[in-house]
Amino acid sequence: MKFKNRWKKAACLILTIISAVCLGKVDIKAADYWPDAPETLSPSVILMEESTGTILYEKNMDEAHYPASITKIMTTLLALENGNLSDMVTFSDDAINNTEGSGIARDYGEQMTLEQCLYGVMLESANECAYAVAEHVGGTVENFVDMMNAKAKELGCTNTHFANPHGLQDENHYTTAHDMALIAQAAYQNETFRIIIGTKMYTIPPTNKHAEETVLRNHHDMLCTYHNANRKYLYPYCVGGKTGYTATANSTLVTYAEKDGMTLICVVMNTQSPNQFIDTVNLFDYAFDNFQVLNVAENDTNYSAETTVDNGNLNNIEPFVELDKDAVIVLPKTAEFSDTSSSVEYNDSDPEIAGSITYTYAGRNVGKADIKTTGVVVEGYAFDNESTEEEEQEAVSTVQVRPIVVVLLIVAVILLGVLLFFLKRFYDNYYIIKPFVETEKIRNEESEKNVEDAEDGDKACRSHMQSVKKESCC
Repeated sequence: MKFKNRWKKAACLILTIISAVCLGKVDIKAADYWPDAPETLSPSVILMEESTGTILYEKNMDEAHYPASITKIMTTLLALENGNLSDMVTFSDDAINNTEGSGIARDYGEQMTLEQCLYGVMLESANECAYAVAEHVGGTVENFVDMMNAKAKELGCTNTHFANPHGLQDENHYTTAHDMALIAQAAYQNETFRIIIGTKMYTIPPTNKHAEETVLRNHHDMLCTYHNANRKYLYPYCVGGKTGYTATANSTLVTYAEKDGMTLICVVMNTQSPNQFIDTVNLFDYAFDNFQVLNVAENDTNYSAETTVDNGNLNNIEPFVELDKDAVIVLPKTAEFSDTSSSVEYNDSDPEIAGSITYTYAGRNVGKADIKTTGVVVEGYAFDNESTEEEEQEAVSTVQVRPIVVVLLIVAVILLGVLLFFLKRFYDNYYIIKPFVETEKIRNEESEKNVEDAEDGDKACRSHMQSVKKESCC
């Protein structure tokens, strides 16, 4: 496993090097345009693209409010993750008597499957069903509430605290539009959850306490017309959601919509009805009219496995990493994929994920793509746990230095730096020793002149002596 992690690091490093060598410095376009959203009537709203988590619009999204019955999204998510749909749930006295408001009139000792209970929770917002589910899954309601808060923290919620599984008023029961969107996003990734919230009508067969069937109807006015006979707020792309209301919380709403490969989540809190529907419809229209979903693997050429660069032996094998083929980003329809900027981060925790690439546009995170391992093995580098430390080091080193162009450039830069260093030293020292050189030159010239004068004197002396000798002889 240790070597596999090193191999993944090397893979991500090579991807980064390839991108840098092939493209050089990428000029990011001034992608500052973000479409103007319509005015909203509600005090706290968020619009999020589900698959990427991109926030397309927000208004006071981190402001805490009472959620009312949209709490039941978390209740249903935990039940689906920790229970079996065929489990038999028995309604306790507390489930019957400690809940008020909306319900489906269950009796003490009544038994229903967990699946039937969850349809009661999400379609009819049945508080007794939510309480019974919490007791069944958590053992006690208190334990289940602890599970709710732990899950919220796991999902990245920063200002959320649950006190019950149904959303009835409690001062310690609050969340934000942003946190609720994160919870709704996680829930939507569960297939059974998607089926439940998209169901307009569901029938519970006779139970041990009820001889007749119980028909459940979805209360979301954007999905069906149970409360809205004139279809005023019916939205063609709505695929489900959850309503909420208490006198203190006012109206709350979570809604999902799908169109052209894009799934939207809209959360509205603490508003007066029907503002929750008006704002949601307007924001959905805004998003579908102005934004697009682009597949990363089909559009990102920076990290393509087909990039033509000399990688030695690596050119002779199949790619050992690839971008997630299902990953997408969200951009305004006026933008192109090349307008985005990206950053690479490698990962050690998952043997199948070498790293990830995060994309940004106009200062916003617009999507992310995993760099997946393909299972391809480079000849000579077996991925097994029995490899020696020396073999691992050699393999990783070989992979890292294969781009010969990069190595030569580094060597050239080093040599140039050394040459410039010595030239600078010589330049600086020249002006220090220059006066001494000039002084020594003057001394040498004076010495040579003295020698010449001495030689001339000797010649004159010899000539004079010769003349004296001649006169003496005469």
